[in-house]
Amino acid sequence: MSASGASGHGGAARGHGGSERGHGGADRGHHHQNRPGQSDRNAEKKPKETLFDLARYLDKVMHVKFVGGREASGTLKGYDALLNLVLDCTTELPRGDSDEPTRSEEKRELGLVVCRGPSIVMLCPEGMEPISNPFVSAADGE
Repeated sequence: MSASGASGHGGAARGHGGSERGHGGADRGHHHQNRPGQSDRNAEKKPKETLFDLARYLDKVMHVKFVGGREASGTLKGYDALLNLVLDCTTELPRGDSDEPTRSEEKRELGLVVCRGPSIVMLCPEGMEPISNPFVSAADGE
């Protein structure tokens, strides 16, 4: 009995383990689809909204400042949800040593450029003018 019980038990264990693996593999994808609340989350997903609508700036000249200090100016031709930009007729502007960049004659024509969204620090339409900082004069007076 011990020999047949051991072989019977061993066979049952192997059979159970084999069917569990086969059943688990086939059932695994089905189980995740019917997880409670999973279908509700997918149905309630809202489209990602950007901070401002770039569609109104299409075909307009934009000034872009990148991580590391590079600056470029070009016509906005396209963008995506990650704020990757496509600029046409792009010109790289020279960098200055201070906060206020020096605009010398050595501009570099780049043409069509794809700007990675994560590397963009500042984006503004052409024609914006810098204003003086009102807090600088207040701090100097004290």
